[in-house]
Amino acid sequence: MDSIETQQWTQRYSDHLHAKPSRPARIVWQRDRARVIHSASFRRLQAKTQIFGLSESDFYRTRLTHSMEVAQIGSGLVEHLITIGTSQLGQEQAYVEWLPSFYLIEAICLAHDLGHPPFGHGGEIALNYMMRHYGGFEGNAQTFRILSKLGEYTAENGLDLSRRTALGVLKYPAIYNDVTAANSNYLAQLQEPQVDDFRTLNMRRWLPPKSIYLEEKSEFEWVLSPFSAEDKARFTGLSNTGGTHLKTQYKAFDTTLMELADDIAYGIHDLEDAVAMNLVPRELWNAEVMQNAVFQKYQLWDDDLNNKLFSPSSRDRKHAISKIVGIMIESVQIKQDLDFEHPLLRYQASLGEGQTAVLDLLKSFVYDYVITLPEVKQMEYKGQLIVLDLFKSLRASPKALLSRSAYKKYDRAEGDQAKQRVIADYIAGMTNTYASRLYAKLFTPTQGSIFDRL
Repeated sequence: MDSIETQQWTQRYSDHLHAKPSRPARIVWQRDRARVIHSASFRRLQAKTQIFGLSESDFYRTRLTHSMEVAQIGSGLVEHLITIGTSQLGQEQAYVEWLPSFYLIEAICLAHDLGHPPFGHGGEIALNYMMRHYGGFEGNAQTFRILSKLGEYTAENGLDLSRRTALGVLKYPAIYNDVTAANSNYLAQLQEPQVDDFRTLNMRRWLPPKSIYLEEKSEFEWVLSPFSAEDKARFTGLSNTGGTHLKTQYKAFDTTLMELADDIAYGIHDLEDAVAMNLVPRELWNAEVMQNAVFQKYQLWDDDLNNKLFSPSSRDRKHAISKIVGIMIESVQIKQDLDFEHPLLRYQASLGEGQTAVLDLLKSFVYDYVITLPEVKQMEYKGQLIVLDLFKSLRASPKALLSRSAYKKYDRAEGDQAKQRVIADYIAGMTNTYASRLYAKLFTPTQGSIFDRL
């Protein structure tokens, strides 16, 4: 990558606004990673659940530990690609110069979940319902908003990460309003009257479109500015993938690495939590995974590893999980989408055929037999009601109920949508614990005190 090309991708948005030169990549990527790690949004992930409730045990994963594992797996993927890219055929493969550094891929992976609200996807849907007339809410869009507006490193430009780091975090490069405008059923839903009894609300109808908020359009366009018009049009195009909303089809090179790491952590590490909690009987595992036609076709591990996975010894389980993760990482390969001109869009990371099929099987298993357990869904439902009731009350009495700093932002905000976005930002930034305590303080007669500052 030549120096001019590098300078494009190490540029920060504040550099762009003030016509300042970019700094060297080795400094920028390291500082991007540091800014994420030291941000308040990253620290709050320790009190936001991955799957299980925070009170279940100190062992089980939160979004913080999940993000750390994604970063470690992301580094492993890059390391393996460097190894095979510099040793095959006796010459370095062309993609190697476009691989992210270890600092860069870790910054992207550590940042990928910053925007998730309390109570996971249940909280995300609840916030989208309350923001449905005010620009919506979506977890990935909130992540980009933290990077570009809310993060504390700068007064106006958020964490102000480099262009390439921001591109890597962009999982869905489309504007919220454009996605909703293409969905006639959703537009009809927006005309429905407000539901005041949230217990009667069908939340699945309010799944948010995968997107970026209109408020961050300028920053979004800045990230994509090095690409040709043809590349941008294809990259941001919407397609019917069979879900509630249209979605973008393509990811940048770094994003494909981050998503593989995220999928591996989700499908394998979350499985470890379920096994440790005895939520997955071995008989069920054998019937649904080991005897499944997909696994029978590829058989990525043997009975010895399977025995370790269900061993009463946590050490054995950990060794089994580590081995499965390694099997996935060592299959990573690079393909090219020749319809894209720029290498950061043309190069795409993927797992081998068998590893992809088995990982999809594991993800489906975790979803079907862990995430959709009634006990888990009940906690998600309760979290949704907490978010909905908090938003309704803060909207009705912002001066009395918002924190002083949040109310200052609310009071300065111009227009109703900007004011409602302040409330959404405030709730999205809460941890599960904080949201639960604030709910109890406001709505439980025996809870709360003027000395309880939360």
